Amino acid sequence: MNYIPYICAGVISGIFASMGVGGNGILIMYLTLFLGMSQRMSQGIGLFFFIPVAAVSTVIYVAKKLIVWKIAVPCILIGVIGSFLGFYLGGLIDQKLLSKIFGGIFLITGITQFIKK
Repeated sequence: MNYIPYICAGVISGIFASMGVGGNGILIMYLTLFLGMSQRMSQGIGLFFFIPVAAVSTVIYVAKKLIVWKIAVPCILIGVIGSFLGFYLGGLIDQKLLSKIFGGIFLITGITQFIKK
């Protein structure tokens, strides 16, 4: 079995994720488009992948004093609540609709980033 595509996808996703620019989304797109996994399975793998990347990145950012805790803590708390809500809603939404929502968010984000200065 050729592991090079898996390694490339993991490395690129890890680099982007550690910079905070959507590496998890890249991994999810790779898993769904190239490996044919379901959207839900890809998202689960993406979240599992994100845990060690986020832990390492957080340690580095804390060591370099690049985290503004007054902003980070409320975002973390709201994000945890949002993750439970997203998990619940993701189970209720049809697989095809979930894929369209995911693609639409990616498209809007990409256009916004492209237009920004």
